[in-house]
Amino acid sequence: MTDHYATDRRPHPISLAIALLLSAVACVPADTGSQAGSAPTATPEDAEGPFPRPEGTYDVRLDPTYMVPMRDGVRLATDFYFPVGAPEPLPVIQIRTPYSKMPHRRENSAARWFASHGFAVAVQDMRGRYQSEGEYFVSRDDRRDGYDMVSWLAGQPWANGRVGTYGCSYLGENQMQLAATRNPNHAAALPQAAGGSLRYFGVIFGGATELAASLGWFRGAGTKVFYRIPPGTPRDVVLQVEEMINPAPNPGELDFQAAWRTLPYIDMLKAAGAPPTDFEAFVSHEPGDPWWDHIGYVNDEDRFDVPALHVNSWYDLGVSETLKLFNLLSDNAESDRGRNNQFAIISPTDHCTSEIATSRTVVGERDLGDARLDYWNIYLRWFDHWLRGDGAGGEYAGAAGAGTEGADFEGMPRLQYYLMGANEWRSADSWPVEGTEFRPMYLHSEGNANTRDGDGRLSWEAPATDQPADVFVYDPDDPVPTIGGPVCCTGTAEAPAGGFDQSAVEDRDDVLVYTSEPLTDALEVTGPIELVLHVSSDARDTDFVAKLVDVQPDGTPVNVQEGIQRARYREGYGRKIWMEEGEVYEVRIDLQATANQFLPGHRIRLEVTSSSFPRWERNLNTGGNNYDETEWVIARNTVHHSPGRLSHVVLPVVTAQKE
Repeated sequence: MTDHYATDRRPHPISLAIALLLSAVACVPADTGSQAGSAPTATPEDAEGPFPRPEGTYDVRLDPTYMVPMRDGVRLATDFYFPVGAPEPLPVIQIRTPYSKMPHRRENSAARWFASHGFAVAVQDMRGRYQSEGEYFVSRDDRRDGYDMVSWLAGQPWANGRVGTYGCSYLGENQMQLAATRNPNHAAALPQAAGGSLRYFGVIFGGATELAASLGWFRGAGTKVFYRIPPGTPRDVVLQVEEMINPAPNPGELDFQAAWRTLPYIDMLKAAGAPPTDFEAFVSHEPGDPWWDHIGYVNDEDRFDVPALHVNSWYDLGVSETLKLFNLLSDNAESDRGRNNQFAIISPTDHCTSEIATSRTVVGERDLGDARLDYWNIYLRWFDHWLRGDGAGGEYAGAAGAGTEGADFEGMPRLQYYLMGANEWRSADSWPVEGTEFRPMYLHSEGNANTRDGDGRLSWEAPATDQPADVFVYDPDDPVPTIGGPVCCTGTAEAPAGGFDQSAVEDRDDVLVYTSEPLTDALEVTGPIELVLHVSSDARDTDFVAKLVDVQPDGTPVNVQEGIQRARYREGYGRKIWMEEGEVYEVRIDLQATANQFLPGHRIRLEVTSSSFPRWERNLNTGGNNYDETEWVIARNTVHHSPGRLSHVVLPVVTAQKE
């Protein structure tokens, strides 16, 4: 690319719209124009729409499809968006996508919008994807290629040396992998829904495979095979024909209900007629296997030094990991600049939809009030500060070591979170929030907690005397259905995200239900949640699944958060320990995190069972690999709650906050 190219710009009009649904939604390939989850919807009563994006000052010119070389010579296809007439050198925003750079060319894309506000924007097809060269393997090359691209951009004559990064889901995860490389020109990150960068791409949770998300994402977006213009084709020819070519194969229609039940499930995508993907590799390697190290996901030993604004939602898969990243990038920062400039915003919506909340935001079936926030002005202010404002301390920190500490991003709370139930935004300086008390609620029953009509109870008081244990039968051929929840990327409306009536689940005899008395005062539960169960089974291995539920005064149970733990990994992913009949084991279940105000008259409820299908794969209870098995055994599972075996859920109760 020549200097002449960088300065020869012509006007291009730009319009306002919602960018994430069009150009940065990472559940499915962006060119499908569809959303794999259930976007928050407005009720019919004249709800006001989202906060609009402020109009930009500049017209925008697109310079399409330049092949930028990486350190090994592989060239990655990149589009550049320039603000016409903006003074140089320009601050730069980098968007690296596995979903094709082409949809970002739409008039209302985030790339064009940022450019209209005076930023140069580079949108790049990742290695092996769409028009880029090289071999694709999920996330494997993102640390190296992200680093190389930031360095290349910072060295361009039209750039000021400060590069910010932007995007949701996979587009956020590769930002976190890049952050771990500490490129001195990576001046700011804005990762949305990036929790998968911390835990196995979101494929594994509690030792179980996220089945619906894996089928939906790998089938719709994970292909390793693309139709490409031959290498060496002159750029003028590429530009002439690229709009005529859709490089990704179309997997066609699918009966998702049948596909989810495929056994062995490692053959699920092949049976569904999907093109080759990395699905089989991801599900056949156990959590904790050193094989995962070569992919380069973020870990506790990584060091960081980039200011980051983390964005996610309570009904999105991986929200707890987003908050862990918020802490990790601060705790493991190399300087005060990185340590003091980690911020987070957690909305109540589902995957990559925070910005489109309306004045009557309904997520699934749950009305969560006015969940709007002026995201787009916040994003502009963030990049203005770090890429061309005071955040670089005058001269950019990456240049000759100048201004290495930078200035804090002042005037915004470190953490903004939407408190569901109260349906209002709250702020805090840390996570968990100040004033949090981790209080146990104990499971009780007379041995008949099955179904919501049983005698299961939740109480702040621990059992003082022995109580009969609760027993349920888990049949992998008849799993408990998933109804809503924090899910994403399923590829079908048959498995939506959000809050829904759980009555059908709680009417099943294989679901234990424990319920508190109606609350007399509001109770804010904000923070990470853990369930400690004392369990036994006649199976060698099985799963334990739990769900936190908000029971409304009319009896409607609405899901808040959930989790799963495979029994073989109860002492960590580093070892497998089988269960023996007659023995009682402690199993801890990560119920992720939430911010939910249980209102007066509401009750707190906990569901315990052994499946949630199709969100998670069915444990076949044999103790085998599970992914390559076709036979199963029925498990008789028991939950104990007596002195010495105090099964309890640990709730993060916020009792006081700093004014």
